[in-house]
Formats: sequence, C-alpha cells, structure tokens
Amino acid sequence: MIIVVDALNRDKHTQLLDEMFRLRARVFQDRLGWEVDVRDGKEIDKFDDLDPAYVIGVDDEGHVVSCVRALQTTGPHMLADVFSDLLDGEPPIRSATLWESTRFCVDTERLGRGTARNSVSYATCELMIGALEFAKNSGIEDIVTVTDPLVDRLLKRSDNAPYDYIGTPKQMGKVKALAALLDCTDERIQRVRNFAGIHHDVFVGADHVEPKMAAEVAA
Repeated sequence: MIIVVDALNRDKHTQLLDEMFRLRARVFQDRLGWEVDVRDGKEIDKFDDLDPAYVIGVDDEGHVVSCVRALQTTGPHMLADVFSDLLDGEPPIRSATLWESTRFCVDTERLGRGTARNSVSYATCELMIGALEFAKNSGIEDIVTVTDPLVDRLLKRSDNAPYDYIGTPKQMGKVKALAALLDCTDERIQRVRNFAGIHHDVFVGADHVEPKMAAEVAA
C-alpha cells in the first residue's frame, strides 16, 4: 500500500514520517555507510525542510517498509548541492517538469524474500509504481535519481531501467553513487506492473493506516 505525504498533509502524519526517517537511518547510515545526519535514530537532512513529497510504502500492519523522496529541481536539491561531483563539472539540469528522487529504500529486515505480498521484491516494485504514478499525475515528465549500483540493478531487473545517466559514478561511503534519468510514462509504469504482477490501485489513504499504527502503540 502506498501513501503520499506532502506539505499539505504532513502535519497530520507525523507518526508515519517518524517511522520513515528511522528506516532511512538504518539503511543509509547502518547498511550503506553514507555520511548522513542521524539524530535520535532518525535520518533527516536540510532537503526535508523544503516541503518535498514522500511516497511511502506500508505493510498490512501499517508499518513503513519503503520510501522515496521527491523534490523539485528548480531550487536546492541533492544532485546540485551535495552530489555535484557526479556531474563532472556540468551544471545541474533544472526544470519544473524534472523532479529529483532520492532516499529510495526498502526495509529488508521486516520484509521477506520471494515475490509475494510483503516481500522485498513486491514492496520495491509497488514503491516504483507509486512514485511513477504520483509523478505522472503531478505533471512531472522525468525523474533524476541519485542512487547506488544495487538500486540501479533493481531498476533494470524490474524492467524499469533508466533511459540515461548524468556524469559518472563516484564513491560514497561503502558504495558508489550515480545519477540516472527515468521518464514518467504510462509505458514505463505498465512495464513495472507487468513484471511484478501488480494491476490494482496501489494507493491508500493515510487515514486507513494511521489508526493501525496508533492502536499498536497503545497496546
């Protein structure tokens, strides 16, 4: 199940965001060894203060199992201001119809293997579909994503391969980082859906998930 949290509704879903930031800390600091700012177990950076949109995947119990952040490229963003070395001296691409996708991660500890629901493969593809459909429906034509070789391979295996790359990969922590371009077309979305066998609407209202989380905390 996919939920979109943005500037219009983020104040209503602080618990969901809190769990998302904790997942990011486990993935980007603990697993990948990136130099990220983690406080109180949560990875939050200055770009989270710029009212990005978050596409968040939750499991049947309402726990965050995947997430990705979407941010406009017309202002500050990671490729321009943090990962500029990837550009090999070229200026960053800026466009109202090109958004940056970063902090793509999946909770491999909570999810199982295989392709069934609540597996890593299913959650990864569902997040890709949700992110692409959110982007397309928001008038975004292309996505630039700062990612690593593992996620790049996941994109290719899911029939969601980037159509181009910007600059060259550079070492970041334990892995290399690279900048890839994806178009937000119906054709790309359908390829991922066919690969994963996901043909239903992946989106669910946050009001459907938050009560489950609150009930578990109360218990």
